[in-house]
Amino acid sequence: MADLGNLGDKAKDFANSDKGEQASDAALDKAGDAADSATGGKFSDKIDAGQKAADDRIGE
Repeated sequence: MADLGNLGDKAKDFANSDKGEQASDAALDKAGDAADSATGGKFSDKIDAGQKAADDRIGE
């Protein structure tokens, strides 16, 4: 069985790297676009605010 003890640290390190930032931005954009599509754009401002909050939090 794999040692998962430092998996959280590795994930944080990746999220804080340039490659991780690009991956998280792409994932958040895709999720935001899907949410906009599902709601017919009715809640775009709230979805955008949620995306920004998530991006800010991930980048810490």
